[in-house]
Amino acid sequence: MNNSDAFKEKMTNIVGKFAGSRFVRAIMEAGYSVIAFSIIGAIFLILTVLPQAFPIPGFASLYAETLGRFTNLFQVVYNSTMGILALIFAGTFTYSYTKIYQEEEHLNLNPLNGLLMFLMAMFITVPQLVWKNGSVQFVQSLSKSNIIGGGYAVSSSGVTRIAAVGIFTGLVVGWLTVQIYRFTIKHNWSIKMPAAVPAGVANSFSSLIPGFCVAFVIAGLNLSFVIAGTDMFKILYIPFSFISNIADTWWGFLIIIFLIHFLWWFGIHGATIIGSFLTPIGLANMAANVQGANHFLAGDPMNAFVYVGGSGATLGLAIWLVARSKSLQLREIGKAEIVPAIFNINEPLIFGLPIVYNVQLFIPFVFAPLVSGTVGYFAISSHLVHKIIVQQPWPTPVGLGGFIATASWKGAVLAVICAAVAFVVWYPFIRHYDRTLLKKEQAAAKE
Repeated sequence: MNNSDAFKEKMTNIVGKFAGSRFVRAIMEAGYSVIAFSIIGAIFLILTVLPQAFPIPGFASLYAETLGRFTNLFQVVYNSTMGILALIFAGTFTYSYTKIYQEEEHLNLNPLNGLLMFLMAMFITVPQLVWKNGSVQFVQSLSKSNIIGGGYAVSSSGVTRIAAVGIFTGLVVGWLTVQIYRFTIKHNWSIKMPAAVPAGVANSFSSLIPGFCVAFVIAGLNLSFVIAGTDMFKILYIPFSFISNIADTWWGFLIIIFLIHFLWWFGIHGATIIGSFLTPIGLANMAANVQGANHFLAGDPMNAFVYVGGSGATLGLAIWLVARSKSLQLREIGKAEIVPAIFNINEPLIFGLPIVYNVQLFIPFVFAPLVSGTVGYFAISSHLVHKIIVQQPWPTPVGLGGFIATASWKGAVLAVICAAVAFVVWYPFIRHYDRTLLKKEQAAAKE
C-alpha cells in the first residue's frame, strides 16, 4: 500500500468513526425532526411577508384588506413552531440519544423518560436568576426592549429562551441528561417494582431516582453560575456565538464548503457530517433574521445557493452531459442524473463519473461550490438579494428553493446565477475528461 492509499484509508476510518458516533447520529436525527416544523412555520411566515415577496403595484393594499387582517394569527402559528425550536431540536436529540444507548448498550433506558427529564432540566435553566442579598431571586424587568417577569424573558415570539436562542443550551442539557440517566441505570440507582405492577407505573418509578439526579445536577450547575453572576445560557453563549460568528463570515463559510467536498471526495457524506453541526447555527440565525438581524448563514443557504444540483454544484454539469458530451458513458450518466439534479440530488454523478477518488475532477468538484457560495454570500451580505428567513426543504428544485429561502424573486435569480458560475468552473475540466473517455471508448471499439 502506497502513502496515498494509506492516507485515504486512515482519513476514511477517522471520519467514519466520527460520523458514526452516537452524539453525531443523534444530532442528525434532531435535524431531520425540525424539517417538518420549520416548513409549517415557513408557510405561515411567508403569508405574513407576501407584499415583500411580490412587490406588485396595488398588491400591498389588497393584502392589507384580506390576508393582512390575520397576520397576528399567522405569527402565532409561526411562534408555535420556530418559537419552541430549542425544545423540538434538543428534545428530539435527547430522545434519539437515549434510544441509541438503550439499543447499543442494552440498558433499561426509556427514550420517553429521557425526553421528559430533558424538558424538566431545560426549564430549570430557562428562568433568569440573580444572587442578591444572600439569596437567589428572579430577574424582573418591564422595559420595552427587555420584558422579564418571574425570571422568564418574553417577546412577541413567546418565551425567548425556548426558541432558537436556546438550541445550544438545549443540546448541552440534553447530553447531560442522557449521561446522568445512563449512569444511574448502569449503577442500578432506580426503584424496581414487582413484576405484577403495570408497566406504566413501573416506568414512572424507575425514572424517579434518575430524574432527581438530573434535577439536582442541573440545578446545582445553574446555582453555581448564578452565584458567579451569570447563568448557563450566558456561559454557553460565549463559545457557540464565537463559532457561529466565524461560520457566518465569508472565509469561514468557504472553509465549511471545502471540508464538505473534501470529505465527499473520499466517499464520505460530508454534507451530512458538517451539516449536522451547521443546522443549529442556521436555525438560530434564521430566527434572528426574522427579528431583524442580517446573517448569511441562516436556514439552508447550501441547498439554495451552493449545492445547485447537488454537492459540487453540478446542475450545469448534468445538463452539459446530456446536451454536449461525446462519451457514451458520460451521456448515459447525464440522462440518469438530469432529473435528480433539479432537486439537488447527484449521487449518480458522484459515484458514476466517478468523482470520488477521481483526481481529474477533484478541482472543479471543490472549487465550483466555492465560487457559487462566494456569489451567494456577497449577493446577500451586500443586500442585493434579501436575507434568508425561511428554511426550504433540501430537495426543493433549483430556483424555487432560492425564492422560498429569501421570500423574494431575487433569490430565484441568484440560485440560477450560482448554477451558471459553477458550471463555468466545471466546463474545461469536464470537456477534457469527456475527450479522454471518448478516446478510450473509440480504442476499445477498434479492438
